[in-house]
Formats: sequence, structure tokens, C-alpha cells
Amino acid sequence: MVENASRLTAELRSLAQSRPEMWRLSACGVTPSELPIRALVHVDAYAPDTPRARLLLVAGLTGEAKDVELTLDVLRRVASAREGPWEGIALSAIPCANRDGLGLGPENDAGGRPSTGYPPEGGFFGDPTNPESRYLWRWIGFQAPDLVVELAYGEGTVWEVNEAAADLAPALAARDLAAKDGLLAALGTGTPNGLGVIPGVRLTCSPTAVDGLFDRLNAELRRRPTRPSAARTALDARRTRSPLQVARALAAVYGHSLEPVVYTQGVAISGRLRLAALDGTASETATDVKALVEGLTTRGDDAFGSPPETASMAGVLWADELARATEVEGDSDVLPVAARLYRPRGEGQPPWPADEDFRVEDMFFAGAVLGRAFAVTGDNAYVDMLADFIVATPTQQSNGLFWHCLSAPHFWGRGNGFAAMGLAETLTYLPTDHPKRPAVLAMFRQQMEALPEFQEQSGMYRQVLDFLGSYQEHTATCMIGYAMARGIRLGWLDSSYGASLSRAWQAVSERTDNAGNVVDGCTGTGVQSSLRDYLDREAISGFDHRTGSMALWFAVEMERLSRQG
Repeated sequence: MVENASRLTAELRSLAQSRPEMWRLSACGVTPSELPIRALVHVDAYAPDTPRARLLLVAGLTGEAKDVELTLDVLRRVASAREGPWEGIALSAIPCANRDGLGLGPENDAGGRPSTGYPPEGGFFGDPTNPESRYLWRWIGFQAPDLVVELAYGEGTVWEVNEAAADLAPALAARDLAAKDGLLAALGTGTPNGLGVIPGVRLTCSPTAVDGLFDRLNAELRRRPTRPSAARTALDARRTRSPLQVARALAAVYGHSLEPVVYTQGVAISGRLRLAALDGTASETATDVKALVEGLTTRGDDAFGSPPETASMAGVLWADELARATEVEGDSDVLPVAARLYRPRGEGQPPWPADEDFRVEDMFFAGAVLGRAFAVTGDNAYVDMLADFIVATPTQQSNGLFWHCLSAPHFWGRGNGFAAMGLAETLTYLPTDHPKRPAVLAMFRQQMEALPEFQEQSGMYRQVLDFLGSYQEHTATCMIGYAMARGIRLGWLDSSYGASLSRAWQAVSERTDNAGNVVDGCTGTGVQSSLRDYLDREAISGFDHRTGSMALWFAVEMERLSRQG
């Protein structure tokens, strides 16, 4: 009997190793005690073109060890069956959804009950008592299985179905779900996760009966034509949109304000101008943007705060693109106004007003402002200061990833997005014969080579890159994807990165709807004091300027890359 988390992990690792062509050992969340909620994920669980039906087993919501063992019995049987009835099924599993409660009872370490309270409202993903329900809800929703089966131990046999699986009831002699606030019931009604319903079946049975009952379920699934869940169909529809279509949806709602002057607004305005250049609407978009930013240059240094903030200074990174669209050189004048605020502190130090602790955000902010200021003025002082700063940055580790800063040695997802974009911006503007270009390019390639190892099967990157189960964060995925796409397009990376890039784009397109809403973008994040603080940082879904702007840049860069090919 599996009665503790370490034995469960060992069992799942053994199963994954026994069938590497079938499963990957992963995690779908983090418990209050910082344990990953382990999942066995089929290699086709996110494949858009698989003919297999996606089936997800879930157990252990109440922490009952017998429920977990029952699920492991099924997985062992599947692992030993080299051919036959499971060939047409992409089977994944979460054997113990309440890992903190395994063998102890229905509550987790925080006193919550992951078996109830669905759909969860708010608290993504740092709810103080029931974070498991938030992780399960989002992870299952965006895996979008065609059927979820919850297994529970019992002496007798009982089949129950949720509303979306009502058509299975006659063949299984099933009744309606008794638990109305549980996971399966919530997945079967409404539009879970803004997508659609997922059929669910709850099977209570004994270990001696489980094989025969699963044969019965499998036979019923094979007898019926493959029918994707409504959630899977919704993701399929989002994924069929071109990058240009996604960019248009984002540009309709982002980039229409510059109050306050901050990089999130600036990136979105830039994204609108970039899209317009592709869409043949450069003149009219430039006219609108010019009216939007009118008077900014006359505000001088006051536009960026007192003392100036680098995030605000990067809010004008659209100015060179506006000047190109209007063919009015003066429309880029605000760039040197911002760039002149940077002042060298000395060798091996970031320029003032960048953080002396080498925060990765400043890699992007400086790259965006100083690089463009060099491009519009030809003043080498700007690009030399930028190159000195980037090369002196000491936070890139031997694994290729970046700490948030020297005092926060954590591999924050968006932090690595800032680093990737900062390097990409610097390489965009740094002259090919600049003496420090090889060092900057080496840093970029080292990071890009490392990142795919930390990419989820879904294509997403995690909030904390190296912590399995940390939530899948939209902004980091956009920023890393943007830098990778630009690297391929401009020849800094070879085509071997194409598969990782395609998976990132698939994930972002699935999590961006036609109204510009996004899913799980980490809220504004200063330097945090602990790993737990990063894990629990609020995730925003819906309208979010930070995530939407980066998604717009990523979509436009993907469109540019597709046109180049």
C-alpha cells in the first residue's frame, strides 16, 4: 500500500520509466507544504492532432490511501499491456490530488479540503487553505481531457456521472453524482475555465473488480465514436487562429493608453504599431498613437517619476516605431530624453537608476531604451553603457537561467522572460562589430539552450521555472517565446528551437481568447523574500495589461517569423 508521498513519487517514476513512449512524470500543482502534486502525463495529452481520446484518472482528493492504490493498480495494468485496448487512449493520471492528506484524512496541512468547493473562486494560486483546488481546476481545464474518471475504493460497485457525461449513464447503469460541489460536478456544467464542459465519471469499486469495470468502460469508449470534450473543442478553435488574428484581438484592447507612463503600456503601443506595419494600417494607427502620446516630450524628466523609475522610462519604447510610421524624425525625441537619465555608476555596476542588486527587469528596460536611443541618435555612449551593464550582470547561473536578483536567488519565470527579452533587445541594436556582442550573444544562447528543459508538456513555462507543479504562467511564456522567435528570425538561433517555440505559441494561443482575455499572468512582482512568496504570487486572469502587451509582441513576432519562412 502506498501510504506516503515519497513512495508515491517512486511508484510513479517507476511507471514512467517503464513506458517512456507513453508517460512523463510531471506535477499539476503545489501543496501548502510545498510538495508537488504528482501527475503521470501521456505524451499525447496536449498533442493537437492526436486521434486518441484523452482520459484523465483522478484519485485521492480525500487523502484515502486505498483510493490512491486503486488508481495505481489501473496504471500498473496499463503499463504492462503492450498492446490492445489502451492503444486508442491517451491516459494521464493524478493518483493523489490531496498529497498532504495522503493516509491522514480529508484535510491538507492548511486545514482545507481539496475534495470540495468547486468551482474555486479567486485565490489563484495562493489560497491559504485550498490551493490544490485552484491548481486542479486550471490544470485539468487546459489539459482538456475528453473524460475524467475519479476512482474511489469501496466494497460494492457504484457508477456516477456528471451532467456532461449523462449519455454514458445507461451503458454503465450510472446514477447522477451525489456530491454537487465536487470537482467532477463543476467540470460538467457551465463553461469551466472559460472553455467548456468536461464529462466526468466517478467509479467506486474494490480492487478485485476494478480491472473488469475498466474493461467495461474502455469497451464503451471504443464502441462510441471519438467525441472531444467541449473544453478540448474550444482550445482547438483558439489554436486554429493565426498569429495575426490573435494579434488583432489583443491590439483591439491593449495599447490604447499611456497613463501611467510604464513599460506595460509602452509595449502594447509598440505592438499596435508593429501590427499595423504588417496589416497595412500604419498611417491610421500612427495618427491614433500620436494623439495618445501628445505632450509627453514636453513633460521631460517628470514623465518618469522623481527619482526616475526604469519601468517608466521603458514606457517610451514605441517612439522609434512611431517615427518610422509617421516619417517625422521628431516623433522619436522622447527616447534620448529617457536614455539621458541613465548614468554610469562605475565598472561592474548597473547604471543609475537601475537597481544596484542587478534585478533582471533592468536588463529589459535598459535594452529597450538605450538600444533604441543609440539607433535614433547614433551616439555610441548609449550602446556602450548598455553592453557594459549586460555583460557585467552576475545573476546568470551555470544552468543558463537567471536569478531574480542577487538577493533573491530564485528562478522566477517572468524574471527569466525579462532577461531573455533584455538580451534580445540588446542584440537587436548592438552593432555586429561591437567588442562585447559575442559575450551578449553567448549569454542569450546559453539561456535559450537551457529553457526547453523547463518547459511544460503544454508548452507553458512555470511561475518558478525549476519548481515542478508551480503554476503555468502566461507572461513568462510570451516573453521567452518572443525572444526565441526573434532569435530564430534574426539568425541568432538555429531551427532546432522551432519545436519548443511552436509549443509555446500553442499554449499562449490557447490561453488568449478573442476578447483579449488571458489566463494566469503573474501580478506585479517586486523582489520577494522567499520561494513560497514566488509560488503564491497572485495570478491574474481576464484583462491584464502586463500579460496582454507581451502576448501582443509575441503574436506579432510569430507573424513576422511565418512571413520570413
